[in-house]
Amino acid sequence: MTDSAAPDGAGPALGPEPGVEDGLGRPGRPFDRRAPYVWGVLAGLGLLTAWAAGQVLVQISGVLVQILVSLFIAAGLNPLVVFLERRGLRRSIAVLVVIIAVLAMTALFLVALVPVIADQVKAIAGNAPAWLSRLQHNHRVQEIDDQYQIIEKLQGFVTQGTFVSTVFGGVLGVGLKILSAFANVFVITVMTLYFLASYETIKRSIYRLAPASRRDRVSLLGERIFGGIGGYVSGAFVIALCAGLSSLIFLFIVGMGQYAVALAFVVMVMDVIPMIGATIGATIVCAICFATDVRTGIIAVVFYIVYQQMENYLVYPRIMAHAVRIPGVVTVIAALVGAALLGVVGALMAIPAAAAVLTIVREVWIKAQDER
Repeated sequence: MTDSAAPDGAGPALGPEPGVEDGLGRPGRPFDRRAPYVWGVLAGLGLLTAWAAGQVLVQISGVLVQILVSLFIAAGLNPLVVFLERRGLRRSIAVLVVIIAVLAMTALFLVALVPVIADQVKAIAGNAPAWLSRLQHNHRVQEIDDQYQIIEKLQGFVTQGTFVSTVFGGVLGVGLKILSAFANVFVITVMTLYFLASYETIKRSIYRLAPASRRDRVSLLGERIFGGIGGYVSGAFVIALCAGLSSLIFLFIVGMGQYAVALAFVVMVMDVIPMIGATIGATIVCAICFATDVRTGIIAVVFYIVYQQMENYLVYPRIMAHAVRIPGVVTVIAALVGAALLGVVGALMAIPAAAAVLTIVREVWIKAQDER
């Protein structure tokens, strides 16, 4: 009797079938992926996965924005590190020096400037009803106000004493907004310092994602892109600092020293926003100067017209000459798209992002088309 034979009266032997090693039977045919049912199940799973991924991105969008802002600030500070390296410092020491300088400037701003700005903003808010009352005596303004009652509404809104809580959603809302702002600043500062310390490591890690045969070219393109981003961010802050300092000196000269620090800070912050930021800051300053004294307002208008022409044709081209090289229409479109997607942060990051995309298109796609 062989091993596969069965005893008398018994069924077939329970051993493995010929050609089947696991004893679980012969495998059936694989599923036909082109079958409508299988295709529908796979497509449904794909849609559910995409929807879940989209929901996750929406939930962490705030964190992603913080990461992007931190990376851009780190890229803007990296030229300072490179400058110190060229002066003979090791990168670790240069990074440490830049980090200490940034923390010291932040502490100086919080200790020295924030109280001054707060006092001057309070003074501006206290004088706003009187300025609005003066505007009512202007013939042209009075005609518009008779039709729309704009000044009356503004004056009532300011003198109610509750406009701050109205804007921010109550006292609790003000506190939550302030805490959220400080938390965002703290998180961005910590991540910026971390990204700056590991800047070269992050870049090498990104380059290693490319195939080995193309890694050298990817590294060269990456260095050009990162250099452009860093140059743009640092250049934008230098231009904004020039605008703020110029406004500070001008306001002290024309007798607006009572509000000079706060208004210069507004101009500096607004000037960082591409295209419209400088105009918004200048408009705010000129409006307050006009409300204080008509002659001072006229001088302010002339000053900012002259300064913006100098900034547009002398300061900006010299600082940004080697940072971003993109056509003007692309700059406008990129800033508009970035502002629509992420607001002010998107407008700030749109121009260097557009420059990076154009660099890749020129060096990769167009050259590949030329070789065909």
